[in-house]
Amino acid sequence: MNDSPALDRIWTVPNILSAARLILAIVLFVAVERELYQPALGLFLIAASTDWIDGWWARRFGQVSRLGRIFDPLVDKVIVCGAFILLAARDGSSAILPWMAVVVVVRELVVTAVRAEMERTGHDFSAGLSGKLKMVLQCGAIALELFVRCSSGASFGGIDLQQAAGAVTWAAVVTTIYSGVEYLVSARGLVAGPKR
Repeated sequence: MNDSPALDRIWTVPNILSAARLILAIVLFVAVERELYQPALGLFLIAASTDWIDGWWARRFGQVSRLGRIFDPLVDKVIVCGAFILLAARDGSSAILPWMAVVVVVRELVVTAVRAEMERTGHDFSAGLSGKLKMVLQCGAIALELFVRCSSGASFGGIDLQQAAGAVTWAAVVTTIYSGVEYLVSARGLVAGPKR
C-alpha cells in the first residue's frame, strides 16, 4: 500500500520554516558564544515562534510530510540542546547548570532513537501533552536566561527574573525527565510487540 504523495513532499512551507530555524539556531549559537545576548534573545524568540507556525501550517493546509515528522523535532532538539549546553555555567551564575544540560541532551537522544524506531515500524509516536509542556518550559527557561543576561537584576511585576529563570529551569528539567520516562513506558509495549 503506497503512502499519500503528500507525505513525500519536501519543499513545503513547514519544511522551509524548519530549515530556516536550523540556520537561525547556528547564528544563535554564535551570538551566545560571543556573549551577544540581546541579538541571541531576538533570534531565539523568532526561532521558537516559527516552530509553532510550521506546526500550525502543516495541520491547517495538510502539508504534513514524512520529512517534516523527522526534521521538525530534530531542529527543535538542536536548538534546545545547543542553547542549554552553551548557557550552562558551573559557578551557579546561570539558572542552567551543566548537569541540567546533560539531562536534557540525554533525554532528547533517547527519545529520538525510540521515535525513529517507532516511525520505522509504522507506529505513530507524536509528542504527547507532557512532551509539549516540556518544550514550552525549556523554551521559557532559555528565553528567561538570555533576558537575565541582557538585563542583570531585572524584575517584572515585582518578580526577580533571575529567580523566575531558576524556577522555570527546574520545572523544565523535572518535566523533561517525566516526559522521557512516559515516552519509554509508552514505547515499551510497541517495541515488545504482541506476545506469542
